Amino acid sequence: MNKNWRTLQMSIKTDKAAQNHQKGYNCAQAVACAFAEEMGIDESIIFKMMEGHGLGMGCMEGTCGAITGAVAVIGAIKSCGDIEKPVSKAATYKLSGELVKRFQEKNQATKCKDLKGIETGKVLRSCPGCIEDATAILEEILAE
Repeated sequence: MNKNWRTLQMSIKTDKAAQNHQKGYNCAQAVACAFAEEMGIDESIIFKMMEGHGLGMGCMEGTCGAITGAVAVIGAIKSCGDIEKPVSKAATYKLSGELVKRFQEKNQATKCKDLKGIETGKVLRSCPGCIEDATAILEEILAE
Protein backbone atom coordinates (compact mmCIF):
# COMPACT_ATOMS: atom_id res chain seq x y z
CA MET A 1 0.00 0.00 0.00
CA ASN A 2 1.29 3.47 -0.87
CA LYS A 3 2.48 5.27 2.28
CA ASN A 4 1.06 8.61 1.09
CA TRP A 5 -2.35 7.00 0.51
CA ARG A 6 -2.24 5.48 4.00
CA THR A 7 -1.32 8.86 5.52
CA LEU A 8 -4.20 10.50 3.64
CA GLN A 9 -6.63 7.84 4.84
CA MET A 10 -5.40 8.33 8.40
CA SER A 11 -5.91 12.08 8.21
CA ILE A 12 -9.43 11.50 6.88
CA LYS A 13 -10.27 9.37 9.93
CA THR A 14 -8.70 11.79 12.41
CA ASP A 15 -10.54 14.66 10.72
CA LYS A 16 -13.83 12.74 10.87
CA ALA A 17 -13.32 11.96 14.56
CA ALA A 18 -12.47 15.62 15.26
CA GLN A 19 -15.58 16.76 13.39
CA ASN A 20 -17.69 14.31 15.38
CA HIS A 21 -16.36 15.76 18.64
CA GLN A 22 -17.04 19.30 17.45
CA LYS A 23 -20.65 18.25 16.77
CA GLY A 24 -21.01 17.22 20.43
CA TYR A 25 -20.08 13.54 20.35
CA ASN A 26 -18.21 12.39 23.44
CA CYS A 27 -14.65 11.11 22.93
CA ALA A 28 -15.69 7.45 22.59
CA GLN A 29 -18.47 8.30 20.15
CA ALA A 30 -16.18 10.56 18.13
CA VAL A 31 -13.60 7.82 17.56
CA ALA A 32 -15.91 4.83 17.14
CA CYS A 33 -18.38 6.58 14.83
CA ALA A 34 -15.52 7.60 12.51
CA PHE A 35 -15.16 3.88 11.72
CA ALA A 36 -18.85 3.05 11.20
CA GLU A 37 -18.32 2.06 7.58
CA GLU A 38 -15.39 -0.24 8.38
CA MET A 39 -17.39 -1.90 11.15
CA GLY A 40 -20.46 -2.28 8.95
CA ILE A 41 -22.61 -0.82 11.71
CA ASP A 42 -25.00 2.10 11.41
CA GLU A 43 -23.48 5.20 13.01
CA SER A 44 -26.57 5.84 15.14
CA ILE A 45 -26.18 2.39 16.75
CA ILE A 46 -22.51 3.05 17.53
CA PHE A 47 -23.43 6.48 18.89
CA LYS A 48 -25.93 4.90 21.28
CA MET A 49 -23.56 2.13 22.36
CA MET A 50 -20.71 4.53 23.15
CA GLU A 51 -22.79 7.19 24.92
CA GLY A 52 -22.08 5.91 28.44
CA HIS A 53 -18.33 5.95 27.83
CA GLY A 54 -18.08 9.73 28.07
CA LEU A 55 -15.87 11.49 30.62
CA GLY A 56 -13.97 8.35 31.51
CA MET A 57 -16.91 5.91 31.61
CA GLY A 58 -20.03 7.54 32.94
CA CYS A 59 -18.31 10.69 34.23
CA MET A 60 -16.13 8.60 36.56
CA GLU A 61 -12.91 9.94 35.00
CA GLY A 62 -11.61 6.41 34.37
CA THR A 63 -10.26 5.09 31.08
CA CYS A 64 -10.24 7.76 28.39
CA GLY A 65 -13.26 7.51 26.12
CA ALA A 66 -11.12 7.89 23.01
CA ILE A 67 -9.35 4.69 24.04
CA THR A 68 -12.57 2.80 24.79
CA GLY A 69 -14.02 3.92 21.46
CA ALA A 70 -10.92 2.68 19.64
CA VAL A 71 -10.97 -0.65 21.50
CA ALA A 72 -14.63 -1.10 20.54
CA VAL A 73 -13.67 -0.61 16.90
CA ILE A 74 -10.93 -3.25 17.19
CA GLY A 75 -13.45 -5.71 18.61
CA ALA A 76 -16.04 -5.00 15.94
CA ILE A 77 -13.54 -5.34 13.11
CA LYS A 78 -11.26 -8.12 14.36
CA SER A 79 -13.63 -10.42 16.25
CA CYS A 80 -14.70 -13.56 14.42
CA GLY A 81 -18.18 -13.01 15.85
CA ASP A 82 -18.61 -16.70 16.61
CA ILE A 83 -20.54 -16.81 19.89
CA GLU A 84 -20.10 -20.57 20.24
CA LYS A 85 -16.35 -20.58 19.63
CA PRO A 86 -14.79 -17.12 20.08
CA VAL A 87 -11.38 -18.05 18.68
CA SER A 88 -10.43 -14.44 17.92
CA LYS A 89 -10.54 -13.26 21.53
CA ALA A 90 -6.80 -13.57 22.27
CA ALA A 91 -5.83 -11.73 19.09
CA THR A 92 -8.37 -8.99 19.78
CA TYR A 93 -7.05 -8.60 23.34
CA LYS A 94 -3.51 -8.34 21.99
CA LEU A 95 -4.44 -5.59 19.53
CA SER A 96 -6.44 -3.73 22.16
CA GLY A 97 -3.55 -3.97 24.60
CA GLU A 98 -1.17 -2.67 21.95
CA LEU A 99 -3.42 0.33 21.34
CA VAL A 100 -3.56 1.15 25.05
CA LYS A 101 0.22 0.68 25.36
CA ARG A 102 0.96 3.06 22.47
CA PHE A 103 -1.48 5.63 23.81
CA GLN A 104 0.14 5.39 27.26
CA GLU A 105 3.62 5.81 25.77
CA LYS A 106 2.54 8.88 23.82
CA ASN A 107 0.55 10.58 26.58
CA GLN A 108 1.91 9.17 29.89
CA ALA A 109 -1.62 8.26 31.01
CA THR A 110 -4.80 6.44 29.99
CA LYS A 111 -7.23 7.76 32.59
CA CYS A 112 -9.38 10.75 31.72
CA LYS A 113 -8.69 12.49 35.04
CA ASP A 114 -4.92 12.15 34.61
CA LEU A 115 -4.95 13.27 30.98
CA LYS A 116 -7.06 16.30 31.86
CA GLY A 117 -5.05 17.09 34.99
CA ILE A 118 -8.09 17.02 37.27
CA GLU A 119 -6.09 16.30 40.44
CA THR A 120 -2.71 17.72 39.43
CA GLY A 121 -3.67 20.83 37.49
CA LYS A 122 -1.27 19.67 34.75
CA VAL A 123 -3.06 18.78 31.52
CA LEU A 124 -1.21 15.99 29.74
CA ARG A 125 -3.51 15.93 26.69
CA SER A 126 -6.76 17.64 25.77
CA CYS A 127 -9.84 15.70 24.67
CA PRO A 128 -9.32 16.70 21.01
CA GLY A 129 -5.69 15.57 21.32
CA CYS A 130 -6.72 12.24 22.84
CA ILE A 131 -9.22 11.71 20.03
CA GLU A 132 -6.53 12.46 17.45
CA ASP A 133 -4.03 10.12 19.09
CA ALA A 134 -6.44 7.23 19.63
CA THR A 135 -7.70 7.49 16.06
CA ALA A 136 -4.19 7.62 14.58
CA ILE A 137 -2.99 4.68 16.70
CA LEU A 138 -6.10 2.70 15.76
CA GLU A 139 -5.46 3.35 12.08
CA GLU A 140 -1.86 2.20 12.47
CA ILE A 141 -2.93 -1.02 14.19
CA LEU A 142 -5.63 -1.79 11.64
CA ALA A 143 -3.15 -1.21 8.80
CA GLU A 144 -0.48 -3.54 10.24
